[in-house]
Amino acid sequence: MTATEGLLVPPGQGRIMQTPAQHVTFKVTGTHSRVASTFEVIVPPGFDVGAHVHTRSEELFYVLEGELDVLAFEPRIRTPDHWQRWESPSGNRVVRATPGTVIVVPPGCPHAFANPTNTPAKMFFQASPPPDHERYFEELLEILGGGGPPDHAAIRELRARYDIEQLTPLRHR
Repeated sequence: MTATEGLLVPPGQGRIMQTPAQHVTFKVTGTHSRVASTFEVIVPPGFDVGAHVHTRSEELFYVLEGELDVLAFEPRIRTPDHWQRWESPSGNRVVRATPGTVIVVPPGCPHAFANPTNTPAKMFFQASPPPDHERYFEELLEILGGGGPPDHAAIRELRARYDIEQLTPLRHR
């Protein structure tokens, strides 16, 4: 691709990585953009990414299909579990995001998403700067691809390498 050519990714195209815990299609990578990596993510029923925070990354989520519980605020108290019960000092609580909902997460803001329903949800996800989230997804899906319960120690170590402070554990059915 040259500076005078854009990138067109047709529906259903892109590099796909899939495990029982998550399905990620890489749409735009650091090879194509200096600004952000872009993914289409299918979130299966029962998946909970766990509350976490980045010091450098900014993220944008756009719900395309289904419903997700979403957190994007600093809570009064960071309890080690059940981020779904957290509340901000100003009274914000976790929101049930439906199609068309946009969530923007600046650096330093705790955030999480989970699919509490019985149907998959699909979201457009953008992370800046690239390519950290590309590499993170590749390694995370490798860990989750082993089947069985998540290896929390491996996930914690992975996240620490990619500017992700884990506040509550990742879970999936």
